[in-house]
Amino acid sequence: MSKQKTFYQCQACGYATPKWLGKCPDCGAWNTLVEEKSIPETRRHGHASFGKPQPQPLSAISGGKEKRISTGMNELDRVLGGGVVEGSVVLVGGDPGIGKSTLLIQAASQLSERSGRVLYVSGEESPEQIKLRAERLGINSDSIILLSETHLEGIIGTAAGMSPGTIIIDSIQTMYTEELTSAPGSVGQVRECAAKLMYFAKRSDIPLFIIGHVTKEGAIAGPRVLEHIVDTVLYFEGDRGHAYRILRTVKNRFGSTNEIGVFEMTDAGLMAIENPSELFLSERPQNVSGSTVVASMEGTRPLLIELQALVSPTTFGMPRRTCIGVDFNRVNLLVAVLEKIAGLHLGGMDIFVNVVGGIKIVEPAVDIGIIAAIASSLREVPIHSKTVLFGEVGLSGEIRAVNQVEARIKEAAKIGFERAILPRTNGTRLKDNPGLEIIGVNNVEEFLEVILG
Repeated sequence: MSKQKTFYQCQACGYATPKWLGKCPDCGAWNTLVEEKSIPETRRHGHASFGKPQPQPLSAISGGKEKRISTGMNELDRVLGGGVVEGSVVLVGGDPGIGKSTLLIQAASQLSERSGRVLYVSGEESPEQIKLRAERLGINSDSIILLSETHLEGIIGTAAGMSPGTIIIDSIQTMYTEELTSAPGSVGQVRECAAKLMYFAKRSDIPLFIIGHVTKEGAIAGPRVLEHIVDTVLYFEGDRGHAYRILRTVKNRFGSTNEIGVFEMTDAGLMAIENPSELFLSERPQNVSGSTVVASMEGTRPLLIELQALVSPTTFGMPRRTCIGVDFNRVNLLVAVLEKIAGLHLGGMDIFVNVVGGIKIVEPAVDIGIIAAIASSLREVPIHSKTVLFGEVGLSGEIRAVNQVEARIKEAAKIGFERAILPRTNGTRLKDNPGLEIIGVNNVEEFLEVILG
């Protein structure tokens, strides 16, 4: 009998070394190397129990569109690409208490009516705790089967015996396989459990949802290979101080990435927001300096979002720069453009930039919105409340064209805006205008003259 070897593995990135180290050489994390034992060779092929696949010629494989099942939640269907695909594995990550379990128990209620029984496996909560949550959400279904279990082989045996329409695992960090001696949540356990669940889902054509914990940096805990194993990765984002929740697609083998779904957390659970632009602008103040509206694209969805900026003289030697919802380095770049190109004196000013509603924007098309808000707050000149802005700003002060202009303008017209300021290149190529006054600008100086008068 071969001797079982031990090694040390980083719990943050999966790096393995034969001896213990205080700092991981791969990711630089401290005190993350944990002793683990290697899998015996005779137990490495644990997936063979699901059936050995036979090689087939490409021409013999039937094509066609993948079979999708609607989750009954329009915003969840949107980020999944139109519904969950049979046999697909979906990983849902998010901060503790953000609403991951609430989202999936609501989806389980709808899926149980469309695809048969749903097996909800919880390794963190008892069936009584899940029942309390379901009662609060008004869910009481005989088709939702609760299983409080962490032993992976037992879970797969139960699922194989009942053949559910959907399986939900809450969460992958609590599951363990008896083939490994390491503790649940370790790199080896997370990787092996996710791989076995993926094999089972593919062989049985059962959709599988997996909830994953996140680290303090916001990434899904465990090895990075976990995101490579699954078909779809969804991040549930939001600020606990706001009622809004954003479900964002990071990876999707069956649909578009960078799609978002918008929900509102209420006493009755998560409510889908069909028109998030109106919601984000519902409490916008009128005729106030430092406030403007930008048109941003999230996947295929246009969003109108309020940007706010506050500029005030600093009382310290080093002026403060605080950004919430936008990239800090991008704001510093735009402040430098305003100082160098537009001649605004911001070196002795504290600058605070905020995206209202708790949403995060990474699109460069909101550059002129940030510039407009900062300049408006500095000059104390309000921006017209019915004006929407979008355009990318270059280092030489030029305003560059962006994509999907028609979708942005249609969304602005639907909300009731009357004027759009955009790059001149986009303005000359615009084919369909729903009635807005279109103003094209070439550079920052021209833009500030239009916006501030």
